[in-house]
Amino acid sequence: MPKQDITFAVIASGIDEEYQHSILNGIHRYAAQHHVNLAHFIAYGGMLANPKYDQGEYNIFELPNFSLFDGVILLSNTFSADLAEELSKRIVAAGIPAVSIDRDLKDMYYIGIRNAMAMEQITRHFIEEHHVRKINYISGPDDNTESVERLNAFTKVLAEYEIPLEEERIYHGSFRAKDGRRAIEAFLQSELPMPQAIVCANDAMAISAMLTLEAHGIHCPEDILVSGFDNIYNAKNFSPALTTVERPLMQSGALACEILCRVMDGDAVERVQALNAVPIYSESCGCNYFTGEDISLFKKRNYQTIENTNRDISLLNQMSCSLVECDQFEGYISALKAFVLKTKCEEFYLCLNDNWHTKQLRNDTLYTGEMPMDTYTVQGYSSRMLVPIAYYDGEFHAAESFLSSEMLPRLRTGTGKPRKLYFVPLHFRERCLGYFVICNTEMPMSSSLFHTWSITISNSLENFRKLLCLDEVVQELDKLYAVDSLTGIFNRNGFHRGTKEIFRRCVEEQRSAMVMFVDMDGLKLINDNYGHKSGDHAIRSIATVLQESCIKGELSCRFGGDEFFIFAADYDEDDVAALRNRIQEHIDICNRNANNPYTLSVSVGAYITVPVEGMTVFHLITVADNRMYEEKKKKNPSKYLKQIIDSMP
Repeated sequence: MPKQDITFAVIASGIDEEYQHSILNGIHRYAAQHHVNLAHFIAYGGMLANPKYDQGEYNIFELPNFSLFDGVILLSNTFSADLAEELSKRIVAAGIPAVSIDRDLKDMYYIGIRNAMAMEQITRHFIEEHHVRKINYISGPDDNTESVERLNAFTKVLAEYEIPLEEERIYHGSFRAKDGRRAIEAFLQSELPMPQAIVCANDAMAISAMLTLEAHGIHCPEDILVSGFDNIYNAKNFSPALTTVERPLMQSGALACEILCRVMDGDAVERVQALNAVPIYSESCGCNYFTGEDISLFKKRNYQTIENTNRDISLLNQMSCSLVECDQFEGYISALKAFVLKTKCEEFYLCLNDNWHTKQLRNDTLYTGEMPMDTYTVQGYSSRMLVPIAYYDGEFHAAESFLSSEMLPRLRTGTGKPRKLYFVPLHFRERCLGYFVICNTEMPMSSSLFHTWSITISNSLENFRKLLCLDEVVQELDKLYAVDSLTGIFNRNGFHRGTKEIFRRCVEEQRSAMVMFVDMDGLKLINDNYGHKSGDHAIRSIATVLQESCIKGELSCRFGGDEFFIFAADYDEDDVAALRNRIQEHIDICNRNANNPYTLSVSVGAYITVPVEGMTVFHLITVADNRMYEEKKKKNPSKYLKQIIDSMP
């Protein structure tokens, strides 16, 4: 056994189901005894009949950087064959040992369970002991090797006894409980007579089938015999107790962990390991073998389960209400921290994509009425992850961002204390928000609401993301209200808003206020001779000149067309003269460097006063406008036309 700090990755979907639960318990037991750390990457795909949701869940399997682990255990029967193959290629490329349970994958160790013999024995039992000839079958996925193996064993026995194989008597499901209900509904609608027995590819579908039959007044085993496969807890303690197959699931999990440890020790290990399954004939086929717990123990466990579920529901409702009330991200994180502590975990990390809350607002959509475009991660994670929550050593820590290829800054601690890490996806439909990591708590395995807990965090993050994006849109709309779209400086609305408070203080404190009216010369001539694009460029150039000239806190705006205002408080005539000079200097520079076929020029009028009660900025603007007009009249209008004509080719 290796003595160093070793960590295995465990890849599984649907750990709240007993098949996965049993295998993981075997892995955990062996790992605890041999001081092995485990990093679980878990998903809950195929649960909500929502492909986009599944895409978000399975994205967690993009995260593992297998080169950072010492070995990998795949519960490869819990997700699709395509995904299993993709993961297999990445693991093999990382050059580390890996074990696949219940699906044989190339270049990996394989632990299988001999399903065929047990399925054949149950089918023969129905035919020989209970004399049935009409048998229906509820299958698992068609791309699942175990599912195919069990179905082939069933059809093989039917052929041996020359029982016709009628396709309508076979329902192809996905190993989910819901398939049992759907299968019975399909059988009831079929024109074929109801079967004498139903053989199911797993217990979850079998129990659901019996409940659905009962709802239709069809009783088991009096009217129809039913069997399952896996011998899960509910199968043993259901009424009637289920005829099923005992599979060494815990043993397969422990064996997977043992194989990796032996390989690390340099031992020679056979690539394929096969374990036996044993049929158990019980009440659902009319046999009397009882495999359940003593009734008193069953009642105690059932009560404890109900009590724990009620506790989890209460905490979940509290968390949901608390998170939804937060309108600031700091408050949201503070509220989430309080509920992290209630999980009794030793470590917790909230890892978010660095773009989890962003919405790209293109300038070309702001003024055309088009909707903003979302930019978010769907496959994999952003290159850097943010860590707003990092809890370990009994306290919360400030954590810096990290590369997503690291998966977690404290993936290995070197403390020698065994750790069980669970990496859980956070997403809204296919939108990837990030993930959280929870360590050394029984919650992922013991609570039936752990999946709901993670959904609640995901949904609350998405709600908060929408608030942040809404704030961003409001800010952009505010710019539309206050900022001139052509020049980027204030429009008249922004000018009014920006000067209102300053002007009020000027009135109250009897300070001077200055308004300068700046009118561009010759805009019509530029438009007529060079086009409106050139005219727009000239307007933007004047706006830039004014911005560069306002270096003492002055406010500039485009009032409309070729008219601009500048407002300032505490100005005197020397300040006005200096501002005029700066404007002219910048115009001269622009004319020298821009290589335009026209010459930029402005007319300026300024007015300074100490405003009194009842006076508005508009009064100052009117006077400044008149002064600007007087300056413009003194100029020779033909001078600008001559400049334009002379510059034309």
